[in-house]
Amino acid sequence: MESHIHRRMRRLRWTSYTLVALCYMLAYFHRMAPAAIATDLQQSFHASGAALGALAAAYFYTYTVMQIPVGVMADTVGIRKIVAIGAALAGAGSVLFGMADTLAVATMGRVLVGLGVSSMFISLMKLNSVWFHDRHFGTVGGMSLMLGNLGSVLAATPLVWAVTHTSWRNVFVAVGLFSIVLAVLVWFLVRSHPGEAGLPSMRELEGKEAHPLHHGHWYDGLLKVMKNRASWPGFWPNLGVGGSLFAFAGLWGVPYLRDVYGMERTVAANHTMLLLFSFAVGALLIGMLSDRLGKRVPVIVGGIAVYVLCWIPIVFAWPLPPSLSYTLFALMGLGASGFTLTWASVKEVNPPALSGMATSVVNTGTFLGAAVLQPLVGWVMDQGWDGRQLAGARVYSEQNYQTGLGIMLAFAIVGLLGALTIRETNCRYINLSSTK
Repeated sequence: MESHIHRRMRRLRWTSYTLVALCYMLAYFHRMAPAAIATDLQQSFHASGAALGALAAAYFYTYTVMQIPVGVMADTVGIRKIVAIGAALAGAGSVLFGMADTLAVATMGRVLVGLGVSSMFISLMKLNSVWFHDRHFGTVGGMSLMLGNLGSVLAATPLVWAVTHTSWRNVFVAVGLFSIVLAVLVWFLVRSHPGEAGLPSMRELEGKEAHPLHHGHWYDGLLKVMKNRASWPGFWPNLGVGGSLFAFAGLWGVPYLRDVYGMERTVAANHTMLLLFSFAVGALLIGMLSDRLGKRVPVIVGGIAVYVLCWIPIVFAWPLPPSLSYTLFALMGLGASGFTLTWASVKEVNPPALSGMATSVVNTGTFLGAAVLQPLVGWVMDQGWDGRQLAGARVYSEQNYQTGLGIMLAFAIVGLLGALTIRETNCRYINLSSTK
């Protein structure tokens, strides 16, 4: 009987994890895709830098607003329902974006996509917390981020290749239809937690007591998380590091490499693909390292410090041969992965039953940062634009980029300072370990 339970547990765990992880990959694809097709979007909609930034940021504004509501729903409604509905909404938004004939309609498509995929990350982290052992959370969280970032990789060079063979419109319609298929599979095959399938919790399988449930209204749980001072330090690395990374890799990275270094779009996309791939691998390695050391804060701070240093040659446009420019982008991605441990840290300073809400609070910073930075950088560069265009797309000078990307460096420094105030959990729930 026990072996049957373990087999059923593994089957449902990996079925649920795989489907939700695929949805999370789509979230990353949509997040980063504008960088690879920035020129196509400017040509299709005759957009300025500020307008292009606003189009890309529509995803992030919606995502930001939805983070705390999604955290509440993950802890109350269950991940199966919100992921299935989210995948369907994202699919409809992607189709609308691909068929848009005006900038307003395209923006509405991005809003729908952002609304739909806003449920994916929190749901996946919640799934990890109930379907895997507590001691493996850092490693599984890193693996989840690595898989999600494969969506970012697909939004770089592979997307450029696909666009050259068909069109950006056809690609997004196809991605939208795939998202709708995923929504159906999630609805019928995913289980929000082992108890939903009549199975014991992971702790009960080890002969331990299950984590206590939250008793009372969800609003009380959210207030408990938000009043906890230890919840907030992780917000700043998300705002400064996550926000600048996604704003750069998701929109301004490819135009920067094209305008300042004269790179072809494919070569520039290779750089952002390497940046995101390194971030993905780094998230896995940094989670494993943290779990192995039994520490969170030194790993977070060390990674972010590397990320901040990598911004200096980018902002000041140091002349770099290809071998060094690729190395710089790889190091930048590895360093940025340090901020991903903030999600484990905030989970561990709050009750386990409120892990979805806790993660959502700090994760709001990432998308608020990107939502602010994408149009802000575009607007700042528009102020100094000298009128040059190439095939209908604006070309910015090195000085324009120094001003715009300097703002991103400032955000990254804020993230590093915030990381220094994070409470060390030693990879355990503090509220539980203090009572043992």
